[in-house]
Amino acid sequence: MQRVEVLLVEDNEHDAELTIRALKKNNLANGLMHLKDGGEALDFIFGQGMFEGRSVESKPRVIVLDINMPRVSGLEVLQRLKADERTCNIPVVVLTSTKDDPIMKHCYELGVNSYVVKPVAFDAFFKEISALGFFWMIVNQVE
Repeated sequence: MQRVEVLLVEDNEHDAELTIRALKKNNLANGLMHLKDGGEALDFIFGQGMFEGRSVESKPRVIVLDINMPRVSGLEVLQRLKADERTCNIPVVVLTSTKDDPIMKHCYELGVNSYVVKPVAFDAFFKEISALGFFWMIVNQVE
């Protein structure tokens, strides 16, 4: 399996497609993996379920995480990631349509690195994702 640089966890196909398109246009999608719910994300990150045997030492550079998802919410994924010493240092960017201040505050209390509200307009969404990808993949320094 190729190294995953960006782990996109998004159940909305349209938003996932726009995110992937923006990252590809800026050559930031090499090693991108898209998963559709929090359960799949936890299985991937911790090498269990359908990802049994995947090395948990191979961590994504950044996880782009929606909050409102079926099975396991983004909040639960964030909580599990930040509570585990093997994964607590993986940068997590919440990308959501939820502007709710208590949810945003809770995400920061759990240790999210960035909270981004999805713009509604196509051009704004594309620009936002491009800037997000550029920062986390090019500007941000990782260990």
